[in-house]
Amino acid sequence: MTRYYFMIRFLPKEANFSLLCGRCISVMHGYVSKHDLQGLGVSFPAWTNSSIGHVIAFVHSDISILDKLKQQAYFQEMQEYGVFEISNVQVVPADCPEVRFRRNQTISKMFVGGIRRKLKRAEKRATARGEVFEPPHTMQLREFESFHAVTIASRSSGQDFCLNIQKDSVSKPCESHFNSYGLATNQQMNGSVPDFSGYLR
Repeated sequence: MTRYYFMIRFLPKEANFSLLCGRCISVMHGYVSKHDLQGLGVSFPAWTNSSIGHVIAFVHSDISILDKLKQQAYFQEMQEYGVFEISNVQVVPADCPEVRFRRNQTISKMFVGGIRRKLKRAEKRATARGEVFEPPHTMQLREFESFHAVTIASRSSGQDFCLNIQKDSVSKPCESHFNSYGLATNQQMNGSVPDFSGYLR
């Protein structure tokens, strides 16, 4: 199956790349939701352990979907202001390796806010059963491989939330199953995207 892509490069050297990635993903999410689209994936070609990188790429098998995404007002305005450099829509090279960018919601649950919400739910369940709630004295901590947090503004609630994203190696392309943020997930969605890191100029 032929896939296509375009890249957005963030030009300011001192930019907050996670913030800009979040805004780009928000635009894509709105576009995907409005048109009820499937199979649109996101790749981060300049990803390192210390940074999500200054480039984001969008991948799909339908060139017209990418052409329309590229024309979204936010992308065009940022290009006019000299903040973004947007490539043409191109065919994914046949020899391009694959990678998976996965949203890991478990990471959020281990932060203070997530632990607090978990304890509140446990207290509510205990009260409903007529029991006295006794919180555990220790919470089990988990270690995670490196990840980057991207902040997204929820259109429905108006609240910000984090997409905690991890990068996984894959040996061969996996079917384009992504959530509406263009990412794989821990369970149902396992889509992979091209690893464009070797194609950056």
